[in-house]
Amino acid sequence: MTRRGRAVDYLGLESNVVIVSAIAFLLGMGEELWKKFLPKYMEALGASAGAIGLFGTAKDFFDAIYQYPGGWLADHLGRRRAFLIFILLASAGYLIYLLSPSWQFVFVGLAFASVWHSMASPAIFAVIGDALPKNKRAMGFTLQSMLKRVPMAIAPLIGGMLIAVVGVVKGVRMGLAVMLLFAALTALLTLRINLPIVTGAPVNIKGVWRSFQPALKRLLLSDIIIRTCEGLTEIFIVLYVTNVTGVSLAEYGILVAIQMTTAILVYIPAAKLADRIGRKPFVVATFICFALFPIAVMLASSFAALVAAFIIGGLREIGEPSRKAMIVDSAAPHLRARSVGLYYLVRSLTITPAASIGGLLWMLAPQMPFIVAGVTGIIGAILFVATVEEQYAS
Repeated sequence: MTRRGRAVDYLGLESNVVIVSAIAFLLGMGEELWKKFLPKYMEALGASAGAIGLFGTAKDFFDAIYQYPGGWLADHLGRRRAFLIFILLASAGYLIYLLSPSWQFVFVGLAFASVWHSMASPAIFAVIGDALPKNKRAMGFTLQSMLKRVPMAIAPLIGGMLIAVVGVVKGVRMGLAVMLLFAALTALLTLRINLPIVTGAPVNIKGVWRSFQPALKRLLLSDIIIRTCEGLTEIFIVLYVTNVTGVSLAEYGILVAIQMTTAILVYIPAAKLADRIGRKPFVVATFICFALFPIAVMLASSFAALVAAFIIGGLREIGEPSRKAMIVDSAAPHLRARSVGLYYLVRSLTITPAASIGGLLWMLAPQMPFIVAGVTGIIGAILFVATVEEQYAS
């Protein structure tokens, strides 16, 4: 085998996996120019902390209810046609964000913009499951995750500097204009996806749930608790580090870049080891870092301390490819996208109140949601260690 062939085999560079990874990269480059600054955009348009918390809850709600329909479309229409629909609907949301005269319109845009991440997620999982054997899937998810997160390391720096020059509202809107251009490019790239539709006996949503293995249901329960931990603080991170700790938006962009660079650096070695020795240790490490991140942010009193906190935030990704591979491994081929969609439907719907609860805790004291999040994350990590056996995570 040639050096190029060995690299292709090592990284799981199957053509369809490369295409969906490239789509994630392009859309990520556009989104990350403005996405991390959206709470500040809403604040500039007149939104209160409570309204911003409600926005986070609405985001989680759409993320929940769109998952299973996205999986259904991907299984019934095929991966390519489903992706085209998702990109078109999301683009309508980006356009509404761009033209919003007040913060209330951002909620309308969210209903459309959420389609990409929520409906497309089961389809991306399914493409990797369709195209790669079990022992290559963690690496396949690593490639997709890396190309998705490289923009998270680069684009917030550009977005932060742009906002520093032209202001929050104009800077975010310029990023959204770039986003629409990238969405058009990804629609063209989507036409190159070439996977057959996998058929099987008709199954309703109850049948999909019954197909879940017990270990997958236990993973789901732990994951719900961990994502509740994340949801309590996620939308308030930018407000805490700028309003409480006192760093600038440009410095916040640097912190996000550090977080994403950390994630990228650990992806490949972690995925390769997970495919060889088992996935559980890496998922455990991820869950522990989810618990530690909000506490580290809250305790940081300087930029250097925030750098350390955001490195912990990057280490949250060390087991994400393994967790995703566990989900796909347990799904029947003809139910693959729907199984992923149902998993995320249950997870996201359950954590929907977290951001609003975080907003209420913030109004008591900005530190409160971070403390509660840390305790919640520790509970989720302990539950996973205690209930999911290694044999079901390999």
